[in-house]
Amino acid sequence: MTEKESIQALPAEHLYRRCDPATLPFKDTTELEHLDNYFGQDRALEALRFGLGISHEGYNIYVMGSSGMGKHEMLRDFLQQQVTEGPRPNDWCYINNFSAPQQPKVLKLPCGIASCLKKDMEQCVEDLLVTIPGVFQSAEYKARLNEISEEYSDREQKAFAALRDKAKQMDIALMQTPTGYTLAPLANEEIITPKEFEALSEDEQKAIEDKINELKEELKEVVLQMPLWMKEGRERMKKLNQNIVQNAVNQIFRELENRYGEHAEVVSFLSEVKQNVIENADEFREEEGQSSMPEDLKARVHEFPMYKVNVLVDNSDSCSPPIVYEDNPSLNNLMGRVEHEAQFGTLTTDFTLIRNGALHRANGGYLLLDAVKVLTNPFAWDSLKRALQSREIRIESIDQLLSLVSTKSLEPQPVPLDLKVILLGDRMIYYLLQAYDPDFNLLFKVPADLSEDLPRNAENTLGYARLIAALQHKKSLRPLDTAAVARVIEQGSRMLEDAEKLPLHLNRLTDLLCESDYYAGVAGAEHISAEHLQQAVDAATRRMDQFRERIHESILRDIQLVATSGTRVAQINGLSVFLLGGYAFGQPTRITAQARLGSGKVVDIEREVKLGGNIHSKAVLILSAFIASRFARDRPLPISASLVFEQSYGGVEGDSASVAEITVLLSAIADIPIRQELAVTGSINQHGQVQAIGGINQKIEGFFDICQARGLTGSQGVVMPSANTQHLMLDRRVIDAVTEGRFHIYAISTIDEALSLLTGLDAGVQNTLSQYPAESVNGRVAAKVEAWIAAAKKYAAHDKGDEDGDE
Repeated sequence: MTEKESIQALPAEHLYRRCDPATLPFKDTTELEHLDNYFGQDRALEALRFGLGISHEGYNIYVMGSSGMGKHEMLRDFLQQQVTEGPRPNDWCYINNFSAPQQPKVLKLPCGIASCLKKDMEQCVEDLLVTIPGVFQSAEYKARLNEISEEYSDREQKAFAALRDKAKQMDIALMQTPTGYTLAPLANEEIITPKEFEALSEDEQKAIEDKINELKEELKEVVLQMPLWMKEGRERMKKLNQNIVQNAVNQIFRELENRYGEHAEVVSFLSEVKQNVIENADEFREEEGQSSMPEDLKARVHEFPMYKVNVLVDNSDSCSPPIVYEDNPSLNNLMGRVEHEAQFGTLTTDFTLIRNGALHRANGGYLLLDAVKVLTNPFAWDSLKRALQSREIRIESIDQLLSLVSTKSLEPQPVPLDLKVILLGDRMIYYLLQAYDPDFNLLFKVPADLSEDLPRNAENTLGYARLIAALQHKKSLRPLDTAAVARVIEQGSRMLEDAEKLPLHLNRLTDLLCESDYYAGVAGAEHISAEHLQQAVDAATRRMDQFRERIHESILRDIQLVATSGTRVAQINGLSVFLLGGYAFGQPTRITAQARLGSGKVVDIEREVKLGGNIHSKAVLILSAFIASRFARDRPLPISASLVFEQSYGGVEGDSASVAEITVLLSAIADIPIRQELAVTGSINQHGQVQAIGGINQKIEGFFDICQARGLTGSQGVVMPSANTQHLMLDRRVIDAVTEGRFHIYAISTIDEALSLLTGLDAGVQNTLSQYPAESVNGRVAAKVEAWIAAAKKYAAHDKGDEDGDE
């Protein structure tokens, strides 16, 4: 039996792994017990339990998984189950620092206390606004105030009366004028006029002047004493105010001090507030036009922000450690901020304008962050690391970090930090951080690696059905019957491109269920059936299918040249996959080669024009090495060849075309025709073994669609790696054509099997003399190589003869 005859097309049952609804022990998903949506994630759950349980520093967690796995929802559900009995979180608030207002103090209070303290302080200020003005209106206060006022008025009057009597005895009058006091001489108790004074002798005038000068000095001393008496009076009045206010204030604060007696920091704060109120009692007096109505009092409370309590985090409604997810982890949203208010064209601030961040809200619990979002927000990553290293939250602004402003701002006391940070991201980000950020390994010591799939066996199939039931219930969808569940399982394997695996990408699964529920609703059905599932799958494909249709149309109109019948030398149908977001489709691509006598170099035209990727270039080098090893192991290979993807105007990447490339290259060398009704895909190694590739289902369906559009002849098909057989989950249209014998799929393990199928000739096996059969593919290639080697020697001898003649 020849090699060609030994390679049989795959039977239809190998092209799709069904899930038999009869094997599912239920009628619909309402009968199933719901399963946690972290089904199949045992490895990650073990890491999460370890990371949440260990209390040492640096054991924060990085959850690794690709996009679409439902990491957020999965993690939230897990955390909520883990922390149901954890300690209640503390409240945090900022209060005024009376000794340094620019550095507000932070208060840590038991859960629910902060909001009560805030209300009590507001009520306290209201009580002060009522009580203190009443104290100043009391008869006792007015009497004591009049007593002090009269005492100093009498002292002033007595001083001037004594001076007036003394002056009178010296025949001098002390008179009060609008501008002060003045002295004038007397005669017979009458003031002497200037003329009368001038008529006196010089001795008399001098005696009067001496008396007036003496009295002026005494008057000056009395006048200088008056400000001191006034100051002493004001101090006595202030002390009176403080004493009389203190009694009233003590009564108001006594109740608060008793209520918060267990909290030393609160008692200390109340003591500072009380002292400040006593020292500034005049601020509480009612001005003209003010009233003591409740509405007016609440408005006046805002005039005393220094006595307020700024509740930063209120956990009064929390019964367990908080679980916080910050969708926009900017610096301010993470660390908090200090807001400003515009007043008369100037920005002002105080401790009541301090706002919390995600770290404050999650303190005592768990903070969930997207790794990419944290890394792409300026200063957020560095600030997060500083907070975790110092174990405190220090509010910073970008302006201060960049030194853009020099204005005064608050420096709030840092908040002690005790929480677990859980980063969510893909594996690439994790390994990049490990490699390039030395702090990352110190702060995030626990990786939780989510599984992308799980084996498709009987146990996991039933578990997957329970997971489907849980998602259906959670999204309030119609129940799925057994056929629909089986179809979901089959579609999951197709999305994963592996018939022996089930995907754990919950977002895709949820979308499929929601879209199927829509079509069930349109049909007025009570249950989601397999038909509704198929409608959802087909509709999703159609929404993204226009680009594929345009490409296939260009092939069918012979704009893009792809032959599906006959034979051609140095021309073969390769298979490519286009990936557009979450949608992939395949298409055939013509690959051609040219070969001639040369120096042994295979030119990859795609690489030469910089359209070929590194992996594709690697594949060309591998096939070049394989050809040289097989046909010219102990001598130079005298071939120059070129390979190209025809009508390819974008980049070419991957090694899945290397089987096609080596086949078309050997065809060009030996002038062997290649069957155009076959397309081929597969990677090759240096020993000629065919290796698995990706996108096998889309590649087969892409070539099938072109053949079907032109008319299936029964000889068309696809040659693929046998290692990819386990990945086959082909569409029903392909399976039907294979069942009817109108299309064929061949699985190969070696390049020789591919050569036999694609050329219609035996590949050929070496005999004991290391020779291939003359009419085999390898024999004809070897013969051509021998001919070129002889030609090369001939030309080399001719060139040497020319050189001797010249000498």
